[in-house]
Amino acid sequence: MAWQGNVAAMPVQMQMYYTGTGPATDQGEVAEPVVNFLKWFYHFIEKNEIYHVENMYEDGYYKISDFYFKDKPWPSPEVVQGIVEEKDETSIFMILYRELYFRHIYARLKPTLEHRFDSYANYCELFSYLLTAEEPVKIELPNKWLWDIIEEFVYQFQNFQQFKSKAGKINDEEKSMLRDDEDNVWKVTAVLNILLQLTEKCNINQQLIAAERGEPITEEIAGEFGMKPIYTMTGFFSLVGLLRLYCLLGDYHMALSCIEHVQFKDKDMMALVPACQITANYYAGFAYLMIRKYGNTIQLYQHILGYMQRTKQFFQNRSFQADDIKQEKRADVSASSYCQHLLSPPT
Repeated sequence: MAWQGNVAAMPVQMQMYYTGTGPATDQGEVAEPVVNFLKWFYHFIEKNEIYHVENMYEDGYYKISDFYFKDKPWPSPEVVQGIVEEKDETSIFMILYRELYFRHIYARLKPTLEHRFDSYANYCELFSYLLTAEEPVKIELPNKWLWDIIEEFVYQFQNFQQFKSKAGKINDEEKSMLRDDEDNVWKVTAVLNILLQLTEKCNINQQLIAAERGEPITEEIAGEFGMKPIYTMTGFFSLVGLLRLYCLLGDYHMALSCIEHVQFKDKDMMALVPACQITANYYAGFAYLMIRKYGNTIQLYQHILGYMQRTKQFFQNRSFQADDIKQEKRADVSASSYCQHLLSPPT
């Protein structure tokens, strides 16, 4: 019986992870509800049934994480490969599962240096899958998942640089691994290059320029790959990823140039994922602040604070995202007040 996106339509075993029943799990013994979830998730991704994938990603994955894996990792990729009976460890399902597996470790646990290396390699494998294809890939993923992939990619880059900067807390084995790193893991030029390639693959800037002019998006403008949502949305989210990355690097003019053609409107492409809208406004406002365009900062932050108030329900079941959003909201309020003070006439 196919899962229809609600508890009543699921097999009884799958309903268990919504009701919070079922045995506890560890790496050696995976609870039955988790096994069922993984098998259905694999089935829907293989069949490219995006509606069901979206429901399982945005609801089931987080509920299972909260109940079964609050302070422990998900089953290892090797275990999951056996559960879903996937023979190819380089299949797109296994790449996507590893992305979720490592992201969960970053969010709930403390990643080891090996985790950091393996996660980077997996992201390279995922982006290579998209970028080196001779024709557009057939798989489609929810916009929310595509955004989370780009956001997490930039976050893990930032986290790795912070990890390396704390030389006193790195043990001898980790120092040796870093010295022997021949792949230049999490190198800034490599991360920038990947994001730029994702924007170019779908001609996203050309698409945004055409949209500004009110022109229809045709294959002549977008190219063969740009006509597929997975490439267009990944390219668009990569622009926001570049905005954030250049802000981290302190190149604020370059950061703003990345979003030159992006429209900060509630009905724009960006609004399809509220977290993307908030992140883009936050970093764009910060970049304007750093180049002393205080009026632009105030305008963006006042807009996004209202938007955050209207969309706060989207983050109530995403505990780690809710914390990030709250921090950005506090920063927005502080920066907006600071800019208003600077622009106020002296008394």
